[in-house]
Amino acid sequence: MLNSTELRNKYLEFFRSKGHTVIPSASLIPENDPTVLFTTAGMQPLVPYLLGQRHPGGRRLTDVQKCVRTGDIDEVGDDTHCTFFEMLGNWSLGDYFKQESIAWSYEFLTKELGISPEKLAVTVFRGDEDCPRDEEAAAVWKKMGIPAERIFYLPKENNWWIAGATGPCGEDTEIFYIDDEKEGDSPADDGGKYVEIWNNVFMHYYKHADGRLTELEQKNVDTGMGLERTLMTLNGYSSVYDTDVLRPVCELLRGKVSCPSEEAERAVRIIADHTRTATFILGDPRGVSPSNVDRGYILRRLIRRAVRYARGIGLDASVLTECAAKFIAIYGDFYTELKDNSEKILEELRLETEKFDKTLHQGLKEFEKLLGYIKDNRISGKAAFKLYDTYGFPPEMTLELSREHGVTVDMEGFERAFNEHQQKSKAGAEQKFKGGLSDSGVETTRLHTATHLLMEALRRTLSDPNIMQKGSNITPERLRLDFNFPRPLTEEEIKAVEEKVNEAIAAAVPVTCEEMTPDEAHASGAVGVFGDRYGDVVKVYTMGNYSKEICGGPHAANTGELGHFKIVKEQSSSAGVRRIKAVLEAK
Repeated sequence: MLNSTELRNKYLEFFRSKGHTVIPSASLIPENDPTVLFTTAGMQPLVPYLLGQRHPGGRRLTDVQKCVRTGDIDEVGDDTHCTFFEMLGNWSLGDYFKQESIAWSYEFLTKELGISPEKLAVTVFRGDEDCPRDEEAAAVWKKMGIPAERIFYLPKENNWWIAGATGPCGEDTEIFYIDDEKEGDSPADDGGKYVEIWNNVFMHYYKHADGRLTELEQKNVDTGMGLERTLMTLNGYSSVYDTDVLRPVCELLRGKVSCPSEEAERAVRIIADHTRTATFILGDPRGVSPSNVDRGYILRRLIRRAVRYARGIGLDASVLTECAAKFIAIYGDFYTELKDNSEKILEELRLETEKFDKTLHQGLKEFEKLLGYIKDNRISGKAAFKLYDTYGFPPEMTLELSREHGVTVDMEGFERAFNEHQQKSKAGAEQKFKGGLSDSGVETTRLHTATHLLMEALRRTLSDPNIMQKGSNITPERLRLDFNFPRPLTEEEIKAVEEKVNEAIAAAVPVTCEEMTPDEAHASGAVGVFGDRYGDVVKVYTMGNYSKEICGGPHAANTGELGHFKIVKEQSSSAGVRRIKAVLEAK
């Protein structure tokens, strides 16, 4: 049996032997990238380097990246879906391409992990008007020994990858483990016969906002292997919840369930998954707290969803902190930030579950009031949705309470209200998620540079060297910066911050970049969250005496390019975190 520690070590050492630099996992909170709320893939923090910037670690990289994806949240509880997972990845930044990438993947799976070649099937891109049929990848697979009948040509929806609406993209080849006990004619089926374990993306295009594809200056390789699914496959487990990273917590929960059942098992898995994700978000070096906006909202929904499922199987909400403590023990040696932030993790979980208790109590009162003025003995869909959205009532709870009181619920109306809410949220997300690291246009680059000046101006104005960035969102129109501070800024402080930034702009100093070790960066006075977050070499950007910070994003050549800096809003983001929105105006 192979455990998670052994798989991580085997993977990193294999690619180190192939000339790759091992880099640490990036934060779950994307830095200067508004395209997603959380880091969803290993390539996401590397977008500037896929576009041509030089990475301090060289042109071959490998890591184990923490990822969060909530798009399949309704599937969590089945055998393979999770909201948090670890992605084993290796990259070529304009170095090797399809031949080496496929050959090394095959070698690692068959030689290092001992998977029989007969158990592997692959998919390649079928081709369309944008990109030709990928005969090159298919030819390499045939050379490796994969027969034609186990090479499947699939369309763009299956074998094309892009991280967002625009940015680096290209065809991919996916590797599947064949489970002969399951049904399925192709990896495109959903019968469970083909379990995806690795994806090799060949990024040599850039997708523009108008849908056009243009060739990148360099051909890149971006690969990803899901740690949990690979462990499940190698060990012959029936689900990812049997792996050593999830099994101890599932066993803890099962031991508390008085009446085991299929429904209880699904609840156990959901509680384990959601609590693990919450633990990593709270414990991240740039972690957020539960709130009603953005990342904090996702975190809150995960915690409250876990609480609802815990109550559904007769468990107290405090079980979440027990689960979190176990996850800290499981992961703490590899992700040391969990041990460093263990008190915060457990306290935030405790506070949020207690807050939900109060909300739930208020929701029950609201339900009782609702019964007094319903028409035709029927709760409207709009009212049912309010109980769900405002008070955390799942529709199942509303239905159950309604049956007890002899009334019905307009579930079709609930679905309409729910879908309308989703559409509004999606529209808002699409509006918000402009720009990002893949957008290195002039406006975005200047605003990113201004963000550095803003951070240092805040530290100096507020006389607090411990102020750090807690998140940012930069579009071509404006910047948004979250930072730790316990109170609102006064009008005088806001004006002083603006003046300091504009002083730096007026000085028209060059923006210089040096590569050095994290220790050297720290000794030089550069600002950054030091520790395991960085690799052996980092980039330090200096703007005269106005800013010195570790960063990997795009920067202007001179502060004089930026124009006039103006703060348009200062507000609360979450407990202990303030938010500033600012623009650059023409002089």
